Amino acid sequence: MNDTTGRQRFADAAREERPDLALLCLLIAAEADPEPGEEAVDAAQIELDRLAGLLPALGRQAAPRRWAEALAELLGERCGFHGSPADYRRLESSLLTEVLRRRRGLPILLSVVWMEVARRAGAPVYGVALPGHFVVGFGDPLGGHVLADPFDGGRILSEEEAGLLVAGATGTPLAPSMFSPAEPAEIVLRVLNNIRAWAAARPERSDVQLWAVELSLLLPSHPARLRYERAELLVERGDFVAGAHEMEEYAEVIDALEPTVAETVRRQARAARAMLN
Repeated sequence: MNDTTGRQRFADAAREERPDLALLCLLIAAEADPEPGEEAVDAAQIELDRLAGLLPALGRQAAPRRWAEALAELLGERCGFHGSPADYRRLESSLLTEVLRRRRGLPILLSVVWMEVARRAGAPVYGVALPGHFVVGFGDPLGGHVLADPFDGGRILSEEEAGLLVAGATGTPLAPSMFSPAEPAEIVLRVLNNIRAWAAARPERSDVQLWAVELSLLLPSHPARLRYERAELLVERGDFVAGAHEMEEYAEVIDALEPTVAETVRRQARAARAMLN
């Protein structure tokens, strides 16, 4: 699929009443590697369907722990989906097509696999965006739920173990609000944030950071500061006019609340335009 078609499809999918999480993650992967095209998206959806068909027919009334154990046995043990510290250094770990192929990935992408396979099989599953470490929940988020860590092969977590994950990643204590189900758009923005962070640490991959920012801006809700990040990237990549224009528009947005910052951004815009002379 070409760039324009893919991005329009991403924007449309993100604004659906019930966004298709797998499709959005697959469109992110297509942005990273557009060569395989629609076939790769279809093949990944078929693979998720196939994996769901391998689960036992438990029914929605099955205990949450039974669902968690079934997913861990299939995906973690039989199929070998899990993560390791080395996966944080690979862009592929944030791309659903590659995670399905390599069976390795970041916690959030492995959680997407768990959720999409479980959802297809009828499990009461949802994502849990713990700070620093994404996991999945089975059952009722308000009570009687079970947490599992796909990064660790689907290991079932006690509340104390979940707290240790949060404390280890952020140094903050676990709060009940952290168990709330994550919405698809929230998950997708977090995936794109991971890609932006990966690319920001590698200045030679500003192309990746730019498209991750641009996809983030297509989501219905996103931080306004992403417009400034895009402007900076455009200037860094030599598109001074577009970058300066973006900076000026961002300055207008924040002027009422942060006039000093807005003036600083306007000076940056003037400096970017001066680079054309």
